[in-house]
Amino acid sequence: MSSETTRRVVILDDGYAHYDAEQAVLAPLGAELVLRPCRGDAEAVRKAMADADAVLVRESPVDAQAIAATKAKVIVRYGVGHENIDGAAAARRGIPVCNVPAFGTDEVSDHAIGLLLAAARRIVEADRRVRSGAWGVPMDRKVYRLRGGTLGLIGYGRIGQAVHRKAAALGLARVLVHDPFLKSLPEDVEPASLERIAREADVISLHAPATNATRHIVGRAFLAQVKPTAILVNTARGALVDEAALAAALAEGRLLAAGLDVFAPEPLRPDSPLRGLDNVVLTDHAAWYSEQAIADLQREAAEEVARVLRGEAPLHQVNKDPFPA
Repeated sequence: MSSETTRRVVILDDGYAHYDAEQAVLAPLGAELVLRPCRGDAEAVRKAMADADAVLVRESPVDAQAIAATKAKVIVRYGVGHENIDGAAAARRGIPVCNVPAFGTDEVSDHAIGLLLAAARRIVEADRRVRSGAWGVPMDRKVYRLRGGTLGLIGYGRIGQAVHRKAAALGLARVLVHDPFLKSLPEDVEPASLERIAREADVISLHAPATNATRHIVGRAFLAQVKPTAILVNTARGALVDEAALAAALAEGRLLAAGLDVFAPEPLRPDSPLRGLDNVVLTDHAAWYSEQAIADLQREAAEEVARVLRGEAPLHQVNKDPFPA
C-alpha cells in the first residue's frame, strides 16, 4: 500500500512493553502505528495529532486546539475515564471519542476489596510491627467485624457493581448506593443520598468519575457525618476526596481507616499528611494493573479504531451529544 493511502494511527503516550496487539488488529487494514510519546505536553500532542487518521491516548491532554488541527476520524482512550479529552470539541468536528468501558473491572474491584481488608484488619500495621521485632496486637488499635455492617457505594457502574458482588462474601448486610445517573437498582440495594451514606455506612467505596459536580464529594461536610468506625476506600479518582479534610479526620479519630489508590495530584505529594498516618493504606494508582487487563485493553482499544477505519460505528462512543448529523 502506498504512503498516500496508508492510514496513520498515532499513539500519544508510551509505557506499554510492546504494541503487538494493536499491530495485529490494525495491520490488516493497512494502518501504520506511530508511537509519539507526549508525556502530558499539550503542544507536543497538537503536533503529534496533526497528521493522524486515528489517535490512541492514555494520559496526555487532547484539547480543543489539538482537535481543531487533526484529520483524525476517531480518538480512543486507553481506559475508562476520558476527562483528558475535550469530547465536546471533538463532537463539534464529528470525531467520536471512545473508551474501553470494561477495562480493569475485575482488577479495580479486587483492589478495592484488598484495600478494605487491609485497612479493616490493619494488615500493613501488623506487617510493620512484626518486621520491627514487635509482637502482639495493641488493644488501642481497634478492629471491628465487617459482617452485619453496611456498604455504601458512591457510583454504581461496572466496578461498583463488581465490588458489591465481591463484598457480599464478607457478610455486609445492607448496601446503599448513590448514583444519580442510574434509572433502576437491583432489589438488594437501597438508593441513598450522600448524607445518608455518610451517616449509615460502615464501609464507603468510591466509584464515580471526576467532574466538577463530584470534586471533593468526600469533603469536610461529608466527613463530619461519618461514623468513627467507618472505613473509606477510593479506587476511582483522587479529585473525589478532599485529602486535607480526610487526613484530619483520620488523625483525629473521626474516621477509623482508609484505603487509597488514587490522589490529586499524582504522585502523592511528598508533604501530604496522609504519608504520616498509620491508619491509611496507600497504593500507587495500581488498581488497574494485571497482565491480562493490559492485553485486553490494548486489543480492545485497537479494535475500536479498526471499526471506525472500516467505516463502521464505534461501540463505545462517549461524546454523542452534541454530535452533528
